[in-house]
Amino acid sequence: MEEKSYKEYLNQITTLIFDVDGVLTDGTVTVTTSGEMLRRMNIKDGYALKTAVDKGYNICIISGGSNEGVRKRLEGLGLTDIYLGAHNKIEQLEEYLNKMNVKTENVLYMGDDIPDYPVMKLVALPCCPQDAAPEIKSISKYVSHKNGGKGAARDVVEQVLKVQGKWNGSFDAKYD
Repeated sequence: MEEKSYKEYLNQITTLIFDVDGVLTDGTVTVTTSGEMLRRMNIKDGYALKTAVDKGYNICIISGGSNEGVRKRLEGLGLTDIYLGAHNKIEQLEEYLNKMNVKTENVLYMGDDIPDYPVMKLVALPCCPQDAAPEIKSISKYVSHKNGGKGAARDVVEQVLKVQGKWNGSFDAKYD
């Protein structure tokens, strides 16, 4: 049987789940003299996440990291389902899907490294940034042309919303 193109999954996606470090950030941390770890997040990714929330999509974050600055940023975008300090991501995934009554065939998950592997094997549309670990790229149905923290999340959100006719719907054609 021929493998389906990732584009054939886009129409059924209702739920987008993201890792943070290496996906919503570029995977680097700046460590201050007091030991605080600072991360960089992309404004375009933020816009896409907020747009998806506003359009009624389920957006969830499952991250091994536990940076409260990240939580504040994501809450500011309207995200409410944020699991930080997740050491077994499958537990958080199952808890979230049960809570939201969502089936795995409606889920896109974007991860970048080995801790994401088990979760990505369970969802319909596993995706990753261009600079993801080789093991993650090998199981991804879609590898973004963007690196983590450089618009990879925007890339997948935009594709889902465009296929479903929910991207830029409020703008005049001159802005397309």
